[in-house]
Amino acid sequence: MRSHKKIPVTILTGFLGSGKTTLLNRILSEQHNQKLAVIVNEIGKVGIDNQLIVNVEEEIMEMTNGCLCCTVREDLLVALKNLLQAKKEGKAEFEGLVIETTGLANPGPIIQTFFLDPIIQSAYEINGVVTVVDAYHIEKHLTKGLEAQEQIAFADTVLLNKIDLVSGEQQKHITELLQSINPTAEIVPTANCEVEIEKLLHIHTFQLQEKLNIRTHTDNHLEGVKSFVLREERPLDMMKINEWMTAVVQELGEHLYRYKGILYVEGIDKRVVFQGVHTLFAASYDREWKEGEKRVSEIVMIGKNLNKEWFETHFLECVRE
Repeated sequence: MRSHKKIPVTILTGFLGSGKTTLLNRILSEQHNQKLAVIVNEIGKVGIDNQLIVNVEEEIMEMTNGCLCCTVREDLLVALKNLLQAKKEGKAEFEGLVIETTGLANPGPIIQTFFLDPIIQSAYEINGVVTVVDAYHIEKHLTKGLEAQEQIAFADTVLLNKIDLVSGEQQKHITELLQSINPTAEIVPTANCEVEIEKLLHIHTFQLQEKLNIRTHTDNHLEGVKSFVLREERPLDMMKINEWMTAVVQELGEHLYRYKGILYVEGIDKRVVFQGVHTLFAASYDREWKEGEKRVSEIVMIGKNLNKEWFETHFLECVRE
């Protein structure tokens, strides 16, 4: 019996002028040996190089490197289902999907789309969120409003682009600033979005590795997005954790951007891992704790105006008595 493999989805976001279109054109032109479909809002407005398009069939265009480009005419769900139908009918062949968001879009609702519709959920899985950042202008963008902060908060990988325009000292400062917003994102310095495309297509965000990759970070002084880590070496009570997390997402879901954790639960020999976006989160049993391995619970919370002390107090109440 042939196993049904889901199509990995990479969400590409970034503030206006960050270099997102440059990256998109690289994906659509370079020989990265991946058959991809790319969904954009409007091809003319995005600035895709027309010389890359070799064949146009209705809303799906074929590019010179075999990738496909699809325009969102109505909404994302329709575009996703159109691609699935084209694949089923043999009109489109692709192994992965890239979705380009507008320069001011919060990626949260796009991620949620893949959890809410049964057809989409059974066919696609999130690979990761890639946020392109303009190293030269990012500090200005971060102080102007929440959009740039939110895009960094949702990221699994941040491409720190245009590093050729800043000094080494500035790059170090900006990297620390980005890590203060999102301590779990991998930050990749680039000039002109020259990056290994294949690496971006294999993030596997919802498969937690041996441990949470938490980069060293300090508190930022920006108004808005905050991140912090909760740690506890004593075993947790599963029922209490469930009740607490359910209450948290009900009350604060719209303010929670990304959160993930590995839990040490009383009476369970396996690690419990979970990840969430806004009000949607999923938990599952992972591998067994290894002999001699230090058992510890670790949770990273990233969101808007979160009260760290409140979270710490209630997290402590989940410890098994």
